[in-house]
Amino acid sequence: MTDISQLELLPAPDLLRWVIGTYGESFAICTSFQKTGMVILDMAARISTEVRVVTLDTGRLPEETHQMIDTVREKYGVRVETASPDPAELEAMVRSYGVNLFRQEPALRQLCCEIRKVRPLERKLAGFRAWATGLRRSQSVTRASVTKAEEENGRLKLNPLADWTGGEVEDYIRRHNVPVHPLYAQGYASIGCAPCTRPVAPGEDERAGRWWWEQDEHKECGIHFGNGGAVLRGPVVLVNDILQGTNA
Repeated sequence: MTDISQLELLPAPDLLRWVIGTYGESFAICTSFQKTGMVILDMAARISTEVRVVTLDTGRLPEETHQMIDTVREKYGVRVETASPDPAELEAMVRSYGVNLFRQEPALRQLCCEIRKVRPLERKLAGFRAWATGLRRSQSVTRASVTKAEEENGRLKLNPLADWTGGEVEDYIRRHNVPVHPLYAQGYASIGCAPCTRPVAPGEDERAGRWWWEQDEHKECGIHFGNGGAVLRGPVVLVNDILQGTNA
């Protein structure tokens, strides 16, 4: 069993060096190519170009994110693997609630995230024993208690930059010439699906541009834990309705 408390003490490069050496092909970096994810990817590629990179292709991504996939492959020579929604689940959801259901109410937005993001990632991660994300404590109130390492569903989850500030991320990017997602130049501070992400205004929270029409500050897609350890994911009843529809 991995000693989580010891991993918490390791700086990001050392943590990545350890997990790559320990898990090899059973470890993946999961990223949407935002700044924190790109810093982790750059660090890992300096350790091994054999590191596996996983990204979600939700079907609603901005074109600039697809450009980043090509940029990463060309610059780092790493494998970028995609995880996509199940076609039957997606069809059932759209048939029941429409293409832009996420605008109607938070429960339907969470359902959309569940079908397009949470479930595809769960299926993809079934083949891994450890994974890393770009979560940082200073990103939002829902991430304030993020740790560098945790056991989740029998799998090791690492957040190597959990204790980094935004300034430290920017400094690393400058010093190492890390590619930056093109939408940052347009005022974006957090990037997800195209219809659910907007630029942020000066002084706004880093994640204020995500699902901005919702008033609840605890806004996550369900991939990660929220405050108190509760997973913010699609309503069980709605998900079950969709799954029953796929089997009809």
